[in-house]
Amino acid sequence: MAIDKDVLDQLLAGRDPRELFASGGLLDELKKALSERRNRRNGTSKKTVLTGSSQVTLDIPRDRAGTFDPKLIAKYQRRFPDFDDKIISMYARGMSVREIRGHLEDLYGIEVSPDLISTVTDAVMDAVTEWQGWPLDTCYPLVFFDAIRVKIRDEGFVRNKAIYMAPGILPDGTKDIPGLWIEQTEGAKFWLRVMNELKHRGVGDILITVVDGLKGFPEAIAPCWRRVWDNVVPFFACPEAVRKIIYTTNSIEAMNSKLRRAVRARGHFPNDEAAMKLLYLVLNHRKLPATDALLNTSGLVQL
Repeated sequence: MAIDKDVLDQLLAGRDPRELFASGGLLDELKKALSERRNRRNGTSKKTVLTGSSQVTLDIPRDRAGTFDPKLIAKYQRRFPDFDDKIISMYARGMSVREIRGHLEDLYGIEVSPDLISTVTDAVMDAVTEWQGWPLDTCYPLVFFDAIRVKIRDEGFVRNKAIYMAPGILPDGTKDIPGLWIEQTEGAKFWLRVMNELKHRGVGDILITVVDGLKGFPEAIAPCWRRVWDNVVPFFACPEAVRKIIYTTNSIEAMNSKLRRAVRARGHFPNDEAAMKLLYLVLNHRKLPATDALLNTSGLVQL
């Protein structure tokens, strides 16, 4: 079969004849195109992909050899990453699965299943597990130990459990949350376990701990850190700059308020993991911006 002269002229235009037979040259390109031509001519299939603002129907080329490998939307992928981010953001604001479904349908006309929402949010647990074992700084000048009460289903009953938090201040003035712990009852054994966990994660010293009536906490400190102040912190013996850091708890209260608002919107949780997942998402990340009081460098130096 003769090849049209105009077609040849277009193929050879601007090319060095010596490159036609070289590796990767025009001849190799023609061979590849001809060998794949039969494979590509097999029609298309429809695929619906959820995006952050709507759902999009794509035409996916069929190929008999099964070698088609899309780059933007991978095989079997049904959602853009930003769609998952929207679900997680709504979940972190305390919205229930039903509320998230209704919100997506009202705004974007998208119907999603409860299983899809659970799958997206459950993926966060890997990040939670990693965060719970994250290496910590060696020294915390100040750590507040506090708790909020949540309702969690346990062995068929909804029980009141405490989620304990430890927002602390680092030497550079930034705020850090070393961890969250869920426990139905508190006592010296529980706090001893928490203290040992912090030590295993790298904490060598906590200069001042601030607590409010946590049972068993004073007994738990002594076995873990040898240099321990008296059970009642001699608050008024501290310099004024240090006292300001301790009593200025606006950022701590703001964090607690944010957590309580999310918990209140959910009512109760099916298990401990669900509660931990929500609070982790509310906190969003370990490092939090410092407030003006925390940036009181003179107080930190005196600590």
